[in-house]
Parts: sequence; C-alpha cells; structure tokens
Amino acid sequence: MAIHYHCRHCGTNLGSIERTSIHSETLGLHKLTERERQEMVSYDSSGDIHIAAICENCQEALERTPDYHQYDYFIH
Repeated sequence: MAIHYHCRHCGTNLGSIERTSIHSETLGLHKLTERERQEMVSYDSSGDIHIAAICENCQEALERTPDYHQYDYFIH
C-alpha cells in the first residue's frame, strides 16, 4: 500500500509514502470532516490511497488572487 499526494489544482505529484500499513491518525485524516474526506481522499483498486492537497505554487496563486478559490482548476 502507498499513499500518494497530488495537488488538487494543478495535478502536480507532491510525493508518495510507501508503507505496508499506516494509521489515519498518523496522516491526520481523522481531523477531516466527512465532506473533506470525500473530497480529498480516494482509494484505488490496488489499495493505494490518493490524497488531494495543494502545492506551494497554487497556494501562492490563491493568496495573490483570492478569486481563484471559486475554481477547481485554475492553472492550465
């Protein structure tokens, strides 16, 4: 099982954790609301976890241009 992080705005691969087992508390997933968990966490058929986060570039773009918050994808 692996945990893969990617930017939810631009799709950039942020990194992966290769572990045979890991608790959701270690990742902080237990602090997410049910809605946040549905939007940010997905599982594939091999058991890998995919977490949609935000990269530094997209975070900076959101801070410079707050109107971007209304878009799921603002960097093309």
